[in-house]
Amino acid sequence: MSVTKRPRSSLGRVLEDLGTTLLELVCGNAEGQKQIETVIIHDSLDDALPSHGALVLGVGMRETEEIVELLATLATQDAAGLVLRAPVSADPAIIRASEESGIPVLALTRGASWAQLTSMLRSLIAEGDVGESGPQGLGGMPAGDLFSLANAISTLLNAPVTIEDRNSRVLAFSGQQDEADPARVETILGRQVPERYLRQLEQRGVFRELYRSTEPILVAPVDVDAQTASYPRVAIAVRAGDEILGSIWAAVRESMPEERVGALKDAAKIVALQMLRIRAGADVERRLRADLLATVLEGGPGAADAASRLRLTDHRCVVLALAAADSEEDGEAGEGGAAQARLLATRQRIADALSMHLGAVYPRSAAALIGNIVYGVVSVRPGQADADRRAARVAHEFLARLGGDRRLFLSIGTIADDHAAIPTSRVSADRALRVLQLGKSHAQVVIFDDVQVEALLVELGDLAAARGDRPSGPVARLLEYDRARNAQLVETLRAWLDAFGDVTAASALVYTHQNTFRYRLRRLSAIGGIDLNDPEARFAAMIQLRLLTDGERSL
Repeated sequence: MSVTKRPRSSLGRVLEDLGTTLLELVCGNAEGQKQIETVIIHDSLDDALPSHGALVLGVGMRETEEIVELLATLATQDAAGLVLRAPVSADPAIIRASEESGIPVLALTRGASWAQLTSMLRSLIAEGDVGESGPQGLGGMPAGDLFSLANAISTLLNAPVTIEDRNSRVLAFSGQQDEADPARVETILGRQVPERYLRQLEQRGVFRELYRSTEPILVAPVDVDAQTASYPRVAIAVRAGDEILGSIWAAVRESMPEERVGALKDAAKIVALQMLRIRAGADVERRLRADLLATVLEGGPGAADAASRLRLTDHRCVVLALAAADSEEDGEAGEGGAAQARLLATRQRIADALSMHLGAVYPRSAAALIGNIVYGVVSVRPGQADADRRAARVAHEFLARLGGDRRLFLSIGTIADDHAAIPTSRVSADRALRVLQLGKSHAQVVIFDDVQVEALLVELGDLAAARGDRPSGPVARLLEYDRARNAQLVETLRAWLDAFGDVTAASALVYTHQNTFRYRLRRLSAIGGIDLNDPEARFAAMIQLRLLTDGERSL
């Protein structure tokens, strides 16, 4: 099989890589060179962003009229194709609409999930998504392209092939998987060797033998059931020095000739180089994405170009900021170099997870770890007034998928009408995040507009601390009296102000009898020299007490 010359992310190339394992062309022309820029899920109840260059997943679509109408819409938005769940009826109306619109219709095979398809498609079209990648090559293959390499190995061995990592996750697979057994098909659909087959292989010591040997090993068929055929495998470990990177598995029906064994050994070396390059490339791309996002968030001369490379131009955007509580960060930072490395790795994993989560919801988004904070920028629909509220819902879903870790906080900035206003959205997200980190809100996700006053108080406290300001006036006198006599006059004043002067409610807050509370009010008014009937005096006292909460501020 010759290496394809089609663009990596063209529809024809995707069909060649995935073959009939996942996708089948129902109607239309998939031979064009048009690039797939993104993958989006069609929601009939939500006006999606323009679908230019998008492969659209028509989840739950069955009615012919609905499909025909969507094809007409996608034609105006210059989409790349429409995927429906198999079986898809070759209805004349759908065929005609596909031809007129120029939008090919594909079918997702039964047994495969939309999540599996989305994951594979994103991995196929990811290269070149950030920055410019030159026409590099490795071993005659496009650099980093494991799918092409799997197809080439399959041709040399005349057997369907998978390339897997150390955890038996499928990184790439060749065509002709329908010629293999059901166990292989199930592995491809799940992008992971099923647990019941892994247990069999582990019990036989297959992985121990595989990782000890530098030669290909023959693996006996796994037990499926009496009615289902299962074929042997020839497997070889993929190594980089002493490090095991993964393995190559070929489903065979007969013993492999010596020349093919040699070809497999040579292929394992090329796969190792490709996997190392992908790993290194992922780190480089991550740093590049972080640099571009930092430039957009800071603004300035290079922001427009950076926004363009992240595909965030010509759209309204919202900035998200995610971090742990200040106390958590400080505790980890004080434990030494190993703890710092673990903390950085954890932050990076969270950044990668947020990037994937946002990418599944927003066709145009970017996320990266910048300093100690994970930032995300998402583009939103024109005219969507509640874009920040929708982003907050997405944030709640993300934190829930992380297991609801209460140490993590996520804030939503203001809506930016264009890329030039993104720095303003970032500042507001930072201010809201600070409110969460200092415990000034009981929420885990907040929108800046909802905590603007709290953010102002936090900044006022920062300013007072920076200047070395101390409590003054009535509050200072009450603090001094409480320290000298172990009294509770400051606590009494705070409770009375929080209860808007309601003695019954205020006394309940501090578990004190109402008469005792009234006595303390008279005492603090006399000792502090504060007129509780004066609104200005009450406001001044309230501000100082807010900044003293939990002893976090020293005025």
